[in-house]
Amino acid sequence: MEITFLGQGDALGTPRVYCECAVCSEARTTGGNRRLRSSLWLEFEGAMPLLLDCGPDWREQMERIGVRAVDRGLMTHAHFDHIGGLVDWADACRWRQCYADLYAPLEVLEEIGQRLPWVGSRLKWRANDGGMNYGEWGIVPWKVNHGKNGYSYAYRFVHSATGRAWAYCSDSINLSEAEKAPLYGLELLVLGTSFAEEPYPMETRSVYDLKEGVQLAEEVGASNVLFTHLSHDIDVRRDYALPPHMRLAETGMKITI
Repeated sequence: MEITFLGQGDALGTPRVYCECAVCSEARTTGGNRRLRSSLWLEFEGAMPLLLDCGPDWREQMERIGVRAVDRGLMTHAHFDHIGGLVDWADACRWRQCYADLYAPLEVLEEIGQRLPWVGSRLKWRANDGGMNYGEWGIVPWKVNHGKNGYSYAYRFVHSATGRAWAYCSDSINLSEAEKAPLYGLELLVLGTSFAEEPYPMETRSVYDLKEGVQLAEEVGASNVLFTHLSHDIDVRRDYALPPHMRLAETGMKITI
């Protein structure tokens, strides 16, 4: 499987429109810190590509990789930075006079339907609570704590022949032991960490910070770790002294599992 990072930003992206901090200013000039909303593009030989989350930067992300049609997508939860592009995607399907499949746990699909009821005319709901297959990979969703923002879902991908596994957990914090269990035994963990060290009270937060993310990754023993969902607090020019097997995700980065 080839994984392409279409975006690795938090809910507001970087630069934030209202902000003139050093990171946002750099993002507007040399652009090293420019971040679109978090999303992945998954490809496996013999299977149609799979879009993982569809935020409001969807159109720009598709243009960047030269894709004119998306036939299937996998959603983690119904927050706007993860579903805002569904309107554009559904409209593209309307112009193409076709339909696409949208996979997520049933409660996520129902919430999407309440927030964006018209997209269901072209994006067909496919509940995956019991798991699903993508080529030779099995995909298992599990519900995770999203702090003050409620819940999200993470996904564990397991290769049917080799048992090799990786997971995508973009929006989580304070995971219970049961919620951590699917993170063990991973070749790759893609984990959301918005701040380097978030200064706000825990009851107001919704995503791990980088320091906590490193601790979690070390606890579950992930072989490789990529941090996504990065806010304008993260500066690529700064050395965060990450362990050698951990790094910040970058737009356009490609990983092969």
